[in-house]
Amino acid sequence: MTGDLSWVPPEVDPNVPSPARVYDYWLEGGYNFAADRALGEKIARIMPGIRDAVRLNRSFLRRAAQLMLDAGIRQFLDIGSGLPTVGNLHELVQQADPDCRVVYVDRDPIAVAHSHLLLADNNRVGVLQADLRDVNGVLDSPQAKQLLDFERPIGVFMLLLLHFVPDEWDPAGIVAAYRDRLAPGSHLALSHVAADSDSAGLDEAIEAYKDTQNLPHPRTHEQVLAFFSGFDLVDPGLVGCAQWRPDSRGDVSADPMINALPYAGVGRKP
Repeated sequence: MTGDLSWVPPEVDPNVPSPARVYDYWLEGGYNFAADRALGEKIARIMPGIRDAVRLNRSFLRRAAQLMLDAGIRQFLDIGSGLPTVGNLHELVQQADPDCRVVYVDRDPIAVAHSHLLLADNNRVGVLQADLRDVNGVLDSPQAKQLLDFERPIGVFMLLLLHFVPDEWDPAGIVAAYRDRLAPGSHLALSHVAADSDSAGLDEAIEAYKDTQNLPHPRTHEQVLAFFSGFDLVDPGLVGCAQWRPDSRGDVSADPMINALPYAGVGRKP
């Protein structure tokens, strides 16, 4: 990131890498600092397929959004949305139906500040800086009240988010709290780094995050499955990201371990 940085929130230290900005760098975005690029390159050397993994997650976002659109959902809540980049949720759903409404939630001030800049002229998209643990603060926010009707189904996205939530925060309880506020027919799309994917370099890559404020916590298939309690998983269930309804060659990596690195699934609230 170069040029005028006057819009960057003053509390942001550009010397401390952020997972959201590292993710943006891997997607070849333009909203990352030198510290983010350095960490991104370090992890890419440890796990050369990491860029493929984030690309697969982006492809999963597209396919999950299409499933929800096909189910008649026209309002969406993206928690841990990160930095807006090509193929963001609002672009996908509003291309299908311009009346779709989206609320983005992230605690990273850079992600929120840039989202406000990018989306200032889109009155069907709201941006909220909040911690996902503040369930009532998110769902009762002015942005949510203006754009979301909780009497009707909502599509909720938590992509590559919950593995940054330690067990002591009770991530399953957090997801359940959101679930309980949703109307029947709502959907949850979730992806999460797999602890049992046998991906080479995973432990070393996690160690590389130690200097950030967000240490990853990969989880097993059984542990990730627990987040869908109270939802009916749609076919094919909780699988490697590339195995969740791929519909193009770009949805799959040549590396089977990378295909399995993020788990992905979509559940429907009955």
